[in-house]
Amino acid sequence: MAKRLAVVISQAQGRNPAKRQLEEDIVAGLLLENGIDVTVIPNLYDLTADSTGMMALQGNSGNMVVCSWHFERAAHWILGRNDILGQVGETILKNDDEDEEDEEQQDAADEDKDRVIDSRKIPNRKIYCLDLRVTNKADEFIDEVKRIHQESNMQILNIGGLTAPLPNKNNANGKQETAGNGSDQQPSAQERMQNPVNDTALAADGNGLEQSVTPSILNRIEDTGGRRWYPVIDYSRCTNCMECIDFCLFGVYGVDNIDTILVEQPDNCRKGCPACSRVCPENAIMFPQHKTPAIAGANESGAALKIDLSQLFGKPDEGKSADEVAAAERDEQLMLAGREAVGMSATVSKRQTAKVDEPNDELDDLIDQLDDFDL
Repeated sequence: MAKRLAVVISQAQGRNPAKRQLEEDIVAGLLLENGIDVTVIPNLYDLTADSTGMMALQGNSGNMVVCSWHFERAAHWILGRNDILGQVGETILKNDDEDEEDEEQQDAADEDKDRVIDSRKIPNRKIYCLDLRVTNKADEFIDEVKRIHQESNMQILNIGGLTAPLPNKNNANGKQETAGNGSDQQPSAQERMQNPVNDTALAADGNGLEQSVTPSILNRIEDTGGRRWYPVIDYSRCTNCMECIDFCLFGVYGVDNIDTILVEQPDNCRKGCPACSRVCPENAIMFPQHKTPAIAGANESGAALKIDLSQLFGKPDEGKSADEVAAAERDEQLMLAGREAVGMSATVSKRQTAKVDEPNDELDDLIDQLDDFDL
């Protein structure tokens, strides 16, 4: 049986008419395709872990396409922080701000470092994230979703030893047939938006496999909630160095039961402050709504680029390093919260980079002996 594909449309913040029109045009176009389940949710970044929208996404275990107004990497890890995990699905549509020139250099750097993602089990399904800022043409997104859907169904055939794609069931005149009634008349997109179909009709393709010819299903989720601002961690880059938890003085970060860094209290974050992202040595911390691409989740890697990080992220004053800019931003937020500024005196300790390898002393040897006893 052909796989159904879940497509999520994450709405833009605010009510920009051009953005809303693009979203609705994509929905209308997808509803003309078979085997696609469309879910429209409020802005992905604003959803809380227990919201209806997030729980709806958590209920899907198959391949998923997420169309949002965020960089692909940011959208992927917003999902990840809510335990919606999967392999990164490669997409054709790319944002102009995405930087792919340093991929080989970054891959080489990755070989020498342990990343948090290396210790995590990722489900065997793909999540494709499409940035709605790439183009204002709905057809381009619809075509990409159709390509992904075909790719997903090709995986079924390859597993079964077949190589032909799942074709649409056509009659002698090349028109698509519906199962059961012999009619080639398809409901309009508007009819499907108003009357979602919940039953499944099946037809056999040329390989004897069943494929779904069910019109797409539309589910709109309305969640009430304001705009949010919090850091999102890219665990494919994060080395668990803990420099972010050392630097942040607002209790945003914590650790889980195996001492892995996490965003424990996201709503403690000070709106508009991206300071912790500037001190992260791996550029693993994102603020998806920030105006600077490197902070918002574009693919630039601070670890790989041979330039001043303060230039990469933008700086308010000439001559300041990234750490100094971050400390100034943190001081501003501390004072707004009625606390005292701390400046560079409480800056990040660089606990891992500052560590020096020294020979074991007597205490180290004693601890090693105790470890050997496996107490």
